Amino acid sequence: ARTPKGEIVGHSAVFRTAPHPGLYESGAGLVLPPYRNTAGILTRLLTHGQELAPRQFGVEAIFGDAILNHPFTQKVTIHLKSIPVGLQVDLMPAATYAKEGGDNGRVAGLMTINLHQPHPHRIHRPAAYREALDDLYSHLDDQRELVDSHHDVPADAPSQVTNLYFDFAQVARLYVTGVGRDFAQRFAREEETARAQGAVVVQAWLDLSIPWLEPAVDWLRANGYFLGGIMPRWFDQDALMLQKVLHRPHWEGIVMALERGQEILDLVRRDWERTQT
Repeated sequence: ARTPKGEIVGHSAVFRTAPHPGLYESGAGLVLPPYRNTAGILTRLLTHGQELAPRQFGVEAIFGDAILNHPFTQKVTIHLKSIPVGLQVDLMPAATYAKEGGDNGRVAGLMTINLHQPHPHRIHRPAAYREALDDLYSHLDDQRELVDSHHDVPADAPSQVTNLYFDFAQVARLYVTGVGRDFAQRFAREEETARAQGAVVVQAWLDLSIPWLEPAVDWLRANGYFLGGIMPRWFDQDALMLQKVLHRPHWEGIVMALERGQEILDLVRRDWERTQT
């Protein structure tokens, strides 16, 4: 965003951070303070990205995180018709937003998505999250066939866990694209590596196309992981995100302005309470 004189006063971007190359993230949005109440610059920037990226670059879906230490970016998602799909608890350090004011706790993000190309497919609901996934998918504007997951892990199924660590945020994302009978040992090793790297938040992103997710989800919940939400198209197939915070989450710092966001926050917090006992 530029003034008529060419001065840059705002910026946003869409970029790849997901395993599936057709799914992009919307982020890096900022506007210089003197222009923040001028002509809805950030809303116009984000709208431009949502319109341009699918048309010019074939982007299939765009997701983002509405930062929850203030209500503004949440309200922008209403204009964009973005669908809330989850909550990343304590996603970013408070220092990231120190100039914006607020308290000293880590900052959560409300995950939202805009689906620009349909991709109907089957997903497998773990028993522990059957009702939660039914609720989350009932708001999605793309077709899914929801079936139950099961415990029957084939003897030759490999466990595949990939660690992606974000040093600036102290967040590790562990991508689970295969569940074998050695899942617990394999995942525990990757979590230990993430902790050694400095992670204070560890997320498990599980491929919902795997029919035998039950043992993995049960083990994760028994080891302190709780619901984060879903992310459509994450692996091209959808993902279930579970999360572990290595301290008490900063629930008190969450500023929720959306009714649907509050419903998701309640789902997530109730599951945190159930899994921490």
